[in-house]
Amino acid sequence: MRVIGLDLGSKRIGVACSDATGTLASPVTTIVRTGDPLQHRRSIQALVDEYQAELVVVGLPLSLSGAVGPAADAALIEVDALRLALSVPVSTIDERFTTTEAHLMLGAAGRNSRERRSLVDKSAAALLLQAFLDRRHE
Repeated sequence: MRVIGLDLGSKRIGVACSDATGTLASPVTTIVRTGDPLQHRRSIQALVDEYQAELVVVGLPLSLSGAVGPAADAALIEVDALRLALSVPVSTIDERFTTTEAHLMLGAAGRNSRERRSLVDKSAAALLLQAFLDRRHE
């Protein structure tokens, strides 16, 4: 089963996709927020169609304690809108530290700060999607 992962940022939405077996996540693209949430949802649906995904997983930015704070509240509102707009189910996963982890990973790979900015969102999406896939296979 192919799954799409989304890292919802305030400026960009990172997108990752699994392989057809639902085992390995890879970064795909970044959707730049334009202020038109309907267009963002259409772009996500186009990716669902292109990759023939059967599920979308959205990172939920819980607080360090695991509580739902303002960022997670905003993400949950967006998740509800995605559930209405997309043709596939939408699930969430705790995404604490994925952006930090992506920055560290890209830095360790020798990427400078400019390169990291352009890659971090889709890399964070791949990390959260991989965590989802790993848990599902356990």
